[in-house]
Parts: sequence; structure tokens; C-alpha cells
Amino acid sequence: MPFEGYTQEQYAQDMIDAYKAAGVDPSRVWAQSFVPDDIFYWIENEPDFGRQAVYLDERVDTVEGYANATASLPDLAARGVQIMAPAFFALTKVDNATGTIVPSEYAIAAKELGLELVTWSFERSGWLNEGGGYYYQYVKPVINNDGDAYTVLDVLVQQVGITHIFSDWPATVTYFASCFNL
Repeated sequence: MPFEGYTQEQYAQDMIDAYKAAGVDPSRVWAQSFVPDDIFYWIENEPDFGRQAVYLDERVDTVEGYANATASLPDLAARGVQIMAPAFFALTKVDNATGTIVPSEYAIAAKELGLELVTWSFERSGWLNEGGGYYYQYVKPVINNDGDAYTVLDVLVQQVGITHIFSDWPATVTYFASCFNL
């Protein structure tokens, strides 16, 4: 965007207008975007929808991006962002003293600011006995079997406090949720 005169703001508004035209209550909509200006637009111009706008935070993909994303959380909260959604690897790390998986600095900062955390995308990774790939990059040193997915999920739910998780294959998440009556 823009594309042939059609702007990003027009897109953001058209999406909300489609929900309104369909009679969808704003409480049932979690508008999502990787573009922070979309989130700010909904907060400022469509506050009933902006209240639940989800900032899909892809800035965490690099070490520098992760540091910048974590440092920017207070500013985002001050601008009215209430729900952050980084990839799940950004919410965990290894505690080198204990060798256990714990909440990351990003997760801790977000929770201290009262931000809700949503994450993605569970069960998209490679074999965990081979380190799990992209989504397990921050906890790779302590990942060695497929059961470790439950360890990570438990930390995300019980310690990080995520409220939602996107999953490509929801069996693991559904089983976990059923076991804990979530």
C-alpha cells in the first residue's frame, strides 16, 4: 500500500466497515496486523474495534529487532496498544543457571505493562530432537524430544500467561488445554 490510490488507512477502515455491515459485534473481532499504523488507526478511529486490535510483532526475528521490540513496548502501551502477538519463540528463553525454559525479557516487560499476549505459530517447526528450527531458536539448547513442545507450551501458558495461541496443527494445544481445563 498504497496501490493505485488505495491507501493503507482505507484498507484498515474498509476491513472494519465490512464487520459493521455484517452486523458483527466489535467484542467478537480481534483485528490483526503486522503494520503498527493499522493498529494505531483502529485505536484512534474505531476504538470499539481498536480495543482488541492485535499487533502481530514480527520485529523479534533478529537479535537487534528483538531488543528494539522489547524496548518499544512502553511506547506501544502508551499509544493504546493492548494486545501484542510475537512468534512464540520471543516469549521464552533458557535460564542458563538452571537450564530451564523461562519467560523472556519481552514477555516480562509486556506483562509488567499489563499487555495481553497472544502468540503464533505452534506446531510449524521441524523435529524437536533436531532442535525444532525457527520457532524454538531461543530454547534450542534444552530441546531434545517432541515432548518438549509441552514444556514450552506449559511455560507459555502458566508462566508467560498467553491468552491465545495460533497453531498450524492444533492437536497438541487442544490436548494441553483439555488436560488443564483451559
